[in-house]
Amino acid sequence: MGKKGDLSNFERGMVVGARRAGLSISQSAQLLGFSRTTISRVYKEWCEKGKTSSMRQSCGRKCLVDARGQRRMGRLIQADRRATLTEITTRYNRGMQQSICEATTRTTLRRMGYNSRRPHRVPLISTTNRKKRLQFARAHQNWTVEDWKNVAWSDESRFLLRHSDGRVRIWRKQNENMDPSCLVTTVQAAGGGVMVWGMFSWHTLGPLVPIGHRLNATAYLSIVSDHVHPFMTTMYPSSDGYFQQDNAPCHKARIISNWFLEHDNEFTVLKWPPQSPHSFAIK
Repeated sequence: MGKKGDLSNFERGMVVGARRAGLSISQSAQLLGFSRTTISRVYKEWCEKGKTSSMRQSCGRKCLVDARGQRRMGRLIQADRRATLTEITTRYNRGMQQSICEATTRTTLRRMGYNSRRPHRVPLISTTNRKKRLQFARAHQNWTVEDWKNVAWSDESRFLLRHSDGRVRIWRKQNENMDPSCLVTTVQAAGGGVMVWGMFSWHTLGPLVPIGHRLNATAYLSIVSDHVHPFMTTMYPSSDGYFQQDNAPCHKARIISNWFLEHDNEFTVLKWPPQSPHSFAIK
């Protein structure tokens, strides 16, 4: 099957080279994958005009948005990322001698590499918390891998027992909507879930503790004394270990802080910044 569209200068040179090497039109077409008409036309142009470059790129309707117009449109996008196609077109046409339509705006934006996409969701972080996170990063910017090996990480999370977020997609035909393989079962109250707390370090996995009900300070104190303490003293007998926890209210309770103070000669609690990337990533 022959190729469509203009040939590049390299492809036109290949056609001329094949014909000059003694290959017939059919042989050249089969070898290069172009149509016999294309082989004949390109070789004829070379024989009569010595032409091996295509000049057809200059043909067609002139682009309504030149390089200067693209820069103008780019500034409009940078000023308002959420502007609709109609708004961009309206703002672009203000003060312009030649107006463009929305279809031209869409084509221009695609030519510039812009596409309409859903924005990534990120947590809203206050100015104060931004500063605290920056302070944490600067304080630990010189830590090596060996330093981070001394950190034991922890967090709690809830896991659904059944997938029920409604985002499953399937492939089916129009009349297969009730086919058993095309159905998703649902249950009341989202099917339930399980809450667990766990910890790990570079060296090994730590305990995974199921949480029966809401995690409060009393329940967390039991976890700290029964699981965190033996893990830290076993893995870091030289008292050079750091225990990481986020800033959940139960982690900052007075009884928890007092317990850590009583055991600060065995390991250190890593001061963790609020709204840390670790907390969002692990969940």
